[in-house]
Amino acid sequence: MMPITVADAGEEMIVRRVGGNPEVKLHLENLGIVPGGLVTLVTVNDGNVILKVKESRIALNKDMAMKIMV
Repeated sequence: MMPITVADAGEEMIVRRVGGNPEVKLHLENLGIVPGGLVTLVTVNDGNVILKVKESRIALNKDMAMKIMV
């Protein structure tokens, strides 16, 4: 398991765990980032990421992205 920020761009991955406090978990869940779900890493820029979740692109800062383990 590793944080999504260190994965390769263009790679589709399964979310294994979402960390953080309950508010962060709920926010990421509302964005469609849930354990067992598929996400594709589009790009990483200084730790900030753009993810493709279902048919949407989502930008997350480094702190949020580090809570997503794949």
